[in-house]
Amino acid sequence: VLDALLAAGVSEIRFMDMMPTTISDRTARPGDEDLVALAGRRTTFEWVLRRVVLAQDHVRLLDGVAVDGLTFDASASTPTVTGVRLLGGDGSASLGADIVVVANGPRSTLPGWLAAGGVELPERVEETGIVYFSRFFRFRDGAEVPRQDGPVAGDLGFVKYGVFLGDNRTFSITFAVAADDVELRAGLLESHVFNSVARAVEATALWVDDACAEPITPVHVMGRLVNRRREFLVEGGPRAVGFHAVGDAHTCTNPLYGRGCSLAMVQATLLADAMAAHPDDPPGRSIDYEQASEREIVPWYRAAVAQDRASKKAARQAEEARSARGVGAEQRDEGPMAALLRDGLLPATRLDPEVFRAFLRMFNLLTPPDTLMTDPDLLARVLAVYQDRDHRPPEPAIGPDRQTVLEAMRAA
Repeated sequence: VLDALLAAGVSEIRFMDMMPTTISDRTARPGDEDLVALAGRRTTFEWVLRRVVLAQDHVRLLDGVAVDGLTFDASASTPTVTGVRLLGGDGSASLGADIVVVANGPRSTLPGWLAAGGVELPERVEETGIVYFSRFFRFRDGAEVPRQDGPVAGDLGFVKYGVFLGDNRTFSITFAVAADDVELRAGLLESHVFNSVARAVEATALWVDDACAEPITPVHVMGRLVNRRREFLVEGGPRAVGFHAVGDAHTCTNPLYGRGCSLAMVQATLLADAMAAHPDDPPGRSIDYEQASEREIVPWYRAAVAQDRASKKAARQAEEARSARGVGAEQRDEGPMAALLRDGLLPATRLDPEVFRAFLRMFNLLTPPDTLMTDPDLLARVLAVYQDRDHRPPEPAIGPDRQTVLEAMRAA
């Protein structure tokens, strides 16, 4: 798969080549070779994966056939999935299977499918509170990729932004705004307004310079974004056997953080391991798989929930500040953790080589999401940067205030 992706124009992002110039110790460390990501569009990734899968002689894809539900063995003591119900195709009513893997994404109707067999599937759902807008671009011939010091992303309080490199000299820019922010939502739908906002944000301005890149799509919108966790075990045992859920159909996190595909790949590996360990023990396989998912996947769900709650709280405080102080006011009260993040952790990723590496290892899902704040050595390094905050220049503003962005939208 990796070879096929590279042949299709996907490139490697070697994060250690993006080390901030503010870090003086640039000595290589063991493990630096792991800090690599793939730059590719989702469509390219899926087409390559599809071709590789269909090249296997034991794989058959049923084109034009939709799955409408699950079939069950009604006589089994534990609810047992025996296959899937079909719509379309050759008209067959069902397709039997020893194991059904449900991987139909964040809009999965799995709870309803299981309910038809008498199985309740509890779930916890928390709205992210955002809608995001993305537009794809292609670098012009001869244009160079703007210099990156780590991932290009930020949170201005009223809007989040990110730049994501793609395959074949493409990239996308995403803006995420509060779901109830009518002004920003209405404006960002328009392609020319989207570009105007991108030019107003310093971190994205170079990317949309006419000499650098040209847009290749209109603005795409994604809403109904949730963090969701489903409970597949009850009292230590599986609610049903003969099936497993993978990816967003199992545990869904805010797609803004860019972890969905990676977590699904991790979870697919966990499922393969459980199948190898329990080839003839469906209950044991389910328990093994769900326990592994609890260790490897659920912490990222919790991290997304915590991050979204903090973002919603900050946005709410900013709105209250605007109402109290007038248009353009962005000041807000913050707790000690927010101050430590702003004046300790974020600067430390640009000043300390070990914190920079630890952030990238977490970003690449190589360490748990709370590593930066639970590892004693890393925490000491962050606190040292925080305590020195009065002896270094103030952190530069990462972008304009809300009023400036609104004015740029109106001028477009």
